[in-house]
Amino acid sequence: MRRIERENTGMVRPGQDLVAAGYAGFAGTVKIVREREGELHQWFSSQYIHRILEGDFILPVKEPGEFKNLGAAEWEPVMEGGILKALWDLSGAYMTGIRFELHKIPVRQETIEVCERYDLNPYRLYSEGCFVLAADHGGDLVSALKENGLEAAVIGKVTGGIKRIIVHEDGNGYLDRPSKDELYKVLSKIG
Repeated sequence: MRRIERENTGMVRPGQDLVAAGYAGFAGTVKIVREREGELHQWFSSQYIHRILEGDFILPVKEPGEFKNLGAAEWEPVMEGGILKALWDLSGAYMTGIRFELHKIPVRQETIEVCERYDLNPYRLYSEGCFVLAADHGGDLVSALKENGLEAAVIGKVTGGIKRIIVHEDGNGYLDRPSKDELYKVLSKIG
């Protein structure tokens, strides 16, 4: 494992919980729907498309440092490359392993349906407004986040070593090195 260079503002260590706050891929879903709205009307109703475009995908966090007051030890914003890249970066910044369950990551049904239309991985899709957090007491952090209007879930643990393990319905696998954001598969077709 090669260390990810970034400013570490907290502490990540084995035994901590991994928490996802916000919806993976929803910001990318909104971008796709904005660019491909006309095309998407052949599969989705106008009301459904309107609901996506009016969706509030940015978390109401003024400063990410607010997470510390809610019980987070460290956080990583989820942007380009999606939540899988953020998990990769967080573990790489602290040279720790991680183990997480893919099905526990909050993803909106709208994101799943739009991703199915374009054969995209929602976990590798642009996710502004989503964060990955490490906390000593993930359940307490999730409760605090929800009290503040943020969708959140404990998705796994920080582990010793350097393995980045994904638990999914087919068993366990290893997190691959981040790749180009899924958004570009759709946006590259524009024009």
